[in-house]
Amino acid sequence: MAELNTGDGGGKKGGGKVRSKKSNPSVDLTAMVDLAFLLITFFILTTTLSKPQSMNLAMPDKQKIEDTPTETPAWRTLTLVLGTGDKLVWYSGRADGPPLDGPVVTTYGKTGVRDLILNKKAGVDARNKAEGADLEKSGITVIIKPSKKSNYKNLVDILDEMAITKVKKYAIVDITDADIKFLEDNKIY
Repeated sequence: MAELNTGDGGGKKGGGKVRSKKSNPSVDLTAMVDLAFLLITFFILTTTLSKPQSMNLAMPDKQKIEDTPTETPAWRTLTLVLGTGDKLVWYSGRADGPPLDGPVVTTYGKTGVRDLILNKKAGVDARNKAEGADLEKSGITVIIKPSKKSNYKNLVDILDEMAITKVKKYAIVDITDADIKFLEDNKIY
């Protein structure tokens, strides 16, 4: 049983008078300890633990994939090839033809790839608007090509940039030999 002692019960003082011994007041703390453990248990069981942060990634349905892929014009396509040293190479156009712009080396973050994506997206939207195309269906398409020497953090950073810049159409595809040559020419492979 837990007790709380509040005094020593007197003692000898000078003067020689004999006093009656006073009993020590005590408080039984057993109920207080039980209550504390019940409260701790309650709060532990009702607390939500931190949930892992994840990004939603929509994948196409296997039954709805058509036999013939739709052609995206080269001027609406931006290709990002991830290299080493927190750098990447970008170019406009598809992999089956010569690039319209680039290849150019850039970095991650607000002043690097984010500004690039926002500028390209604005240019594509302006051209689509001038041609009278549907902006929802004919926006920019970003092709992401991680190399074997790029790290996972860089891929996550690019996916975060897709969410920040609100790019609706993007794909992660395998890297080609021409893309590896772009990385080697810029010494980031």
